[in-house]
Amino acid sequence: MTDLNPQAKQMADESMVRNLDAQARAIWPQEMPLLQRYALTAEPYILDAGCGTGEGSSRLAKLFPRAQVLGVDIVDKHLELARVRYENLAPRLTFEHQSIFEIQGADHSFDLTVCRHVLHSIPRAERVIAELARVTRRRGYLHLIPEDYGMLHFQRAALDPLDFWYQVAPNFEKGTGTDLFIGRHAFRILSAMALEEIKVDYVVVDTLRVPRETFAAILEAWRDGYADSIGELTPISRESAVAYFNQMIANILDPRGYAVWMVPVVSARVP
Repeated sequence: MTDLNPQAKQMADESMVRNLDAQARAIWPQEMPLLQRYALTAEPYILDAGCGTGEGSSRLAKLFPRAQVLGVDIVDKHLELARVRYENLAPRLTFEHQSIFEIQGADHSFDLTVCRHVLHSIPRAERVIAELARVTRRRGYLHLIPEDYGMLHFQRAALDPLDFWYQVAPNFEKGTGTDLFIGRHAFRILSAMALEEIKVDYVVVDTLRVPRETFAAILEAWRDGYADSIGELTPISRESAVAYFNQMIANILDPRGYAVWMVPVVSARVP
């Protein structure tokens, strides 16, 4: 499975645990109403595909208190942490080692299939989305957060963040065989699959809607987990990457500064 997990090193790094925590705290308050609009059964069966440390899975279990939630991932360290952290939600919430490229479930098993912060980090995202649709019940829902690294905006300064993302995103995706702009491509993918009720919403992670410290923690985790790889796969050196990240973090923490990350939330219904 190595070729299907080109960011295995980053996913297993300690910084990813911090990243998943900060992202959940930043995004969930705006994401929750989007989930609540789905017409689910009274006791839905929910899949969290690529669940990581269970940040999203646990929130889904709490949001839908009569649901059965299954979180799957291939990083055993994250699964072990999730089981310990959310033991109080068992047996309604369970975690299993499974690849989202080949989910161990019958066709049309889940009322709601969720995949958050994963599709940009893997190759063959269309194959994964098709697999997610396969295990979703007819008239059930897909709920995706496909990140897009053209939707990050920071104030320009001595180091121009425009230059950073313009160089990093296309070179990093070329080096890993992934799509770091999957957020803007998800609608086309779902349309080609003839799914219904396709919606594209946005969670706005900015310095007005999210605590600055939470927003900054996301960038700090990215810096710590990805600076080495950026230095290897892009024209920007590791040292320069750290400097860029530090400037963006300072922008976020500056009481007079403004920065924003537009996070696509894409949903559809299986016919």
